[in-house]
Amino acid sequence: MHTYFRAIGFSEPMKNLDRLNLLDDILNKPTYRAYTSMSPDSEEMLTELRMDLGDGYGIAILGIYDEDDEFDCMDMYPYMANGKISTTEEITIEPRIDGCSFAGVVDDLKLGMTLIFRLRNVVDYIKATEIYRNEKPVTSAALSALSVEGTILMPIMKTEQDLQIEESNYRARNALMDKARSGNEDAIRDLTLKDMDAYSVLIGKVQTEDMYTLVDNYFMPTGVECDLYSILGEIVSCRLTKNPYTLEKVYVMTIDCNRMHFSLCINERDLYGEPEVGRRFRGIVWMQGEIHFN
Repeated sequence: MHTYFRAIGFSEPMKNLDRLNLLDDILNKPTYRAYTSMSPDSEEMLTELRMDLGDGYGIAILGIYDEDDEFDCMDMYPYMANGKISTTEEITIEPRIDGCSFAGVVDDLKLGMTLIFRLRNVVDYIKATEIYRNEKPVTSAALSALSVEGTILMPIMKTEQDLQIEESNYRARNALMDKARSGNEDAIRDLTLKDMDAYSVLIGKVQTEDMYTLVDNYFMPTGVECDLYSILGEIVSCRLTKNPYTLEKVYVMTIDCNRMHFSLCINERDLYGEPEVGRRFRGIVWMQGEIHFN
């Protein structure tokens, strides 16, 4: 996902010398490091290093230190951190086809779909699986995202009564989805009928009203990559930072998408509109996540 280096302030392609200098800085001045042995009888160490560039975002590398203390870089990618828990639903971790990264998979009732994200703390996960063996060590995840294209939309005006109805509908739908996930046929039927009714109402209104005045937020897969999503969500917090290497300005936001909160990072050049708390962000995001353990 090297395209997403734009999101953290590297909009211009890096020259080989600049890339090597940046790699040296990460190796010599990391803000986070984690190690674990490749196997009990091996002296090779799987190493994860991160260097923060701004307010929670930076560059991470994953590689191996061999017997001669030489570092072999296997992967280098941008990241966005999130200090708050986004989901406490059951999370499954699967190795990706490249062999040096993992994907997290979670069915969250708030989104009503299966969410797949790039696992950020790989070494922590490998250590935890060794400690807990056959137990499920993962308890929660802090999700974040990077984006290279986004648009700011104005909020939908809602009365106090609208908010109360929305809260009631949200709780009722969550209760139905929880029953449906357990195999309750009545709940599955009710959910299907409610979705059909909502679709019919939406089709009728979209003929005369703008789609984004009807749809408050959404979260859906897009493209061929499993961890890319098209989202629309409310901006809960927003701040403008600067990449110290390129001096490019980067927005760091907290997004509320159907009650799921996650951090988002986007280059100012790739954002159309002025972000403010209460307004909405619409764009394509690459989802990441840091998992927590027992």
